[in-house]
Amino acid sequence: MLGTKPAFSTDYHPQTDGLGERMIQKMEDIIRRFSVYGMEYNKNQEYTHEWVTLLPAIQHAYNTIHKSTTGTLPSLVEKGYNPLMPVDHLKTNLLTIHPISKYFHDMWNMECDTASR
Repeated sequence: MLGTKPAFSTDYHPQTDGLGERMIQKMEDIIRRFSVYGMEYNKNQEYTHEWVTLLPAIQHAYNTIHKSTTGTLPSLVEKGYNPLMPVDHLKTNLLTIHPISKYFHDMWNMECDTASR
């Protein structure tokens, strides 16, 4: 109908699926980068990479990145709304919750200004 030709791939040969292969490469890259910082000290006095525990956060971050293929966010396509990120909570009026929150908010703004220089 649309003039497209389906190309099915198996689980063990994702090379035939360009978008799937690209997503797998991107996820491997993200996991590799976060695993370096996600090292934990276990009971055997050795460092370990608990990358499996990072998967929900990595999936959330990946699904909130604008994709050029769809022109929108994957989470918006899948769920119909944009999920909130932790930084979105800073934009709300959290300063009325506790007096010390203004201090932390000011510290956050100062750190953001310093990081942007």
